[in-house]
Amino acid sequence: MLGTVLATASAAVLAAPVAGLAVHRQVKRAAHARRLRITGPRGIDESGFVRIGGIDQWVSVRGEDRRNPVLLEIHGGPGASNLPYAHRTRSWEQHFTLVRWDMRGAGKTFARTGPTGQGELTLERLEADALEVTHHVRARLGVDKVVLLASSFGTVTGLRLARRHPELYAAYVGTDQNIVDGGRDRTAHDALVDRLTRAGRRKDLAAVTAMGADRSAWTAHQWSRNNKLVVGSDPLTLDTVKKVVLGSMLTSPLLTLREVRSFMKAMEFCEPLGPQAIATVDERAEGTDFALPFFVFQGARDVITPVAPARRFFDQVSAPVKAFALIEGAGHFASFRHPDRFLDLLLTKVRPALAEAAEAR
Repeated sequence: MLGTVLATASAAVLAAPVAGLAVHRQVKRAAHARRLRITGPRGIDESGFVRIGGIDQWVSVRGEDRRNPVLLEIHGGPGASNLPYAHRTRSWEQHFTLVRWDMRGAGKTFARTGPTGQGELTLERLEADALEVTHHVRARLGVDKVVLLASSFGTVTGLRLARRHPELYAAYVGTDQNIVDGGRDRTAHDALVDRLTRAGRRKDLAAVTAMGADRSAWTAHQWSRNNKLVVGSDPLTLDTVKKVVLGSMLTSPLLTLREVRSFMKAMEFCEPLGPQAIATVDERAEGTDFALPFFVFQGARDVITPVAPARRFFDQVSAPVKAFALIEGAGHFASFRHPDRFLDLLLTKVRPALAEAAEAR
């Protein structure tokens, strides 16, 4: 979804970083590396490649106390690894063991073998991979269940896992919650048309109007162009992409500049998954009954995955426990722009549900 946007925003920086920027990056990376150290006796900091779905896939496991609940992230994009945000979410690791997995086609998994080594790239294959990762994590950490933390495009896979395998997951937490309904919802499209109209961007408005509101009829190129316009037409989202997303990538001690370039290529490589999902997924038809605690924490000003469709879906969900919360002053990437607020929601809404379930067993 954001590969083209990030590639455009970062091209000059990656091509020829000036001396001042290089020094700034070096200082920031060193500070973030210090922040990421885990030294306590109960802590865990492991990362490396695990054989998943017939290929080597990158899995990182970090936390200050192995006794804490386990969060398994299903990242978005498609193809956008969450690894660059490690220093932003460091406080989460005080209360949870955080598992970050670079799916096939994403992050270090993509960088290891490039596009020719990713194998089949379908929603069904990603779901099967996610199940393998789940079993790997359960065995490695000795837990029966893990909490699913799905974001953006990853919520398509996350919802499927939560519906079909409640025996493996202690709760579902969706953020930047994406509700795919076969292209019928017009919320994001109408809002984009309104922003372009008010800005007087006639050429872009004509392009969006020509594409129409039915996303299921778009080509991959149209899907990519629409996403670029959505991000570029909203100041908060564009600011977040530049400062939080790109800023995190360029200053992460876990990534070299070569890997940053590879991460951009991974998102472009995975773009066909977007139209594939729109053409084949209908969340309501797949089901709104969930046999596990169900949470959605959404940026109040999200223009990529707007609040209204997420709220409508949430209201139809049947679950043992459920809660919906808005993160004010945030759009897409709310959990990474305001990680402490997101952590507060995890602690005040998700942790109590986990404790209650543990007591009931």
